[in-house]
Amino acid sequence: MTQGAGQEPVVRTATLRDFRVPPYAQTPVPPQAQGAPPSSVPPHATDPHPPAPGAPVPPPAASAPPHTAAPTRPPHPGNAVVGDEQPEGYTPTERDLPVIRRGDTVQVQTVTEPRSDEGRGPLFVVGDVHGYLDELLAALGEQGLIDAEGNWAAGNARLWFLGDFTDRGPDGIGVIDLVMRLSAEAAAAGGYCKALMGNHELLLIGAKRFADTPVNSGAGTATFQAAWLLNGGQKADMDRLQDVHLQWMSRLDAVVEEDGHLLMHSDTTAYLDYGSSIEDVNDTITAILTRNDADECWDLFRKLTKRFAFRDEGGSQAVRELLATYGGQRVVHGHSPIPYLLGEVGTEEGDDSSGPVVNGPHVYADGLAIAMDGGVTMAGKLLVVQLPLHD
Repeated sequence: MTQGAGQEPVVRTATLRDFRVPPYAQTPVPPQAQGAPPSSVPPHATDPHPPAPGAPVPPPAASAPPHTAAPTRPPHPGNAVVGDEQPEGYTPTERDLPVIRRGDTVQVQTVTEPRSDEGRGPLFVVGDVHGYLDELLAALGEQGLIDAEGNWAAGNARLWFLGDFTDRGPDGIGVIDLVMRLSAEAAAAGGYCKALMGNHELLLIGAKRFADTPVNSGAGTATFQAAWLLNGGQKADMDRLQDVHLQWMSRLDAVVEEDGHLLMHSDTTAYLDYGSSIEDVNDTITAILTRNDADECWDLFRKLTKRFAFRDEGGSQAVRELLATYGGQRVVHGHSPIPYLLGEVGTEEGDDSSGPVVNGPHVYADGLAIAMDGGVTMAGKLLVVQLPLHD
């Protein structure tokens, strides 16, 4: 589960030999929260048996129906806290946010480079998805990573998801099913699709395993179930959650380095608490989840929920500490929406006209950090971009 110097990282994601995810067309789509109509999903491949690893990926259908935009998303509660607890770095409300001027940060556009037919393919990263499957399919399609039917179409390209697949949006389990399936299809085509552990994966695992078991939150007692519901947990996701999803999430890495990019979910230095190397961090977190101790899992969840370590004074130094410890020239993270980093929180009613404007990833901390959460839960944008970025 770890990688050594000069070696390719070992793929944690399962392959078709380990499990077979049903085609997405056979996965029931839960209704939107608060009675909104179900999201519209383009049909999947007609063959119910995906190709085995090593087999060629079938070409797209001759005439696939176009992708249909999701209905207006319902409001979400945001990252609420349990009781009166307000730990450092926890997700703020609008009134808690310090305003950061646009001039203090840099927004850049991405440049899509030609893909190589030999060797390592181009590197792509995906920000927080939070159950917005339709938006994810559209963003992956725009980058040419999947075809009109949702099948891997990028050959030897490399794709990393930065975590937070569920909660708030209508179809978190559908997102996980898609990522698991693309992992197998990409491997068969000579590329790969991998994913990192986000704090919402830890939250969902905890809610399923521990439910209402009290945990020591540092400010009284709390439960994973209560925290999951307060942070946008969807009953439809819990109803459809299976052992294969739990096993997959529990084995995700927390930190990786790719082409000089240190990829992680949260913009925090809390990863340093779990090891002095990437291998140590990933092994330690996997061991914590394996031990299945509620208090230990809660402590891990809370630490990886911290944010904004790279934003304010001393932020660039915090990034340099991570880079000096784990390697790489830039940190690439999700977790903190770009509108939060800019102090521009849009409405939660999905009013795009007054919501935040996100055109691409956000570079800050003296150019050492790249934020990838475009704020899809607040009428922002689900970001799928190619690295490296070019100013």
